[in-house]
Amino acid sequence: MKKLSAAFLLLATTATAQAYDNSMTEEAIKSRLAPIGSVYLKGDKPAGPVVPAGPRTGQQVYQASCFACHGTGALGAPKTPADWAPRVAKGMDVLLDHAINGFNSMPPRGTCMDCSDDEIKASIEFMSKGE
Repeated sequence: MKKLSAAFLLLATTATAQAYDNSMTEEAIKSRLAPIGSVYLKGDKPAGPVVPAGPRTGQQVYQASCFACHGTGALGAPKTPADWAPRVAKGMDVLLDHAINGFNSMPPRGTCMDCSDDEIKASIEFMSKGE
């Protein structure tokens, strides 16, 4: 009877045994909790090898940050050269001030928080010409 009980126990254990779950190991947990990126502030050295390659063109800034409103005219954003004409008449200093600090429905820097003032100016020039 002992042999039968031992065989039955062995069979039952084998039937319900599961593969080793390594998702709860210390290494697996550390891997899941590891940061996926890093943030650095203006003036700090980047934590990784990624460094901006240089200033973006007006078109690049427009496509990345400005198009959502200025490409569709959302919230009254100027879209065509005719829409831009009265604004351009106020001068680049006024346009740049509004773009950097925000104006009416436009948020500061048009949501391009990593754009330099020169890049914002280039995007204004690109949009106002309707290229």
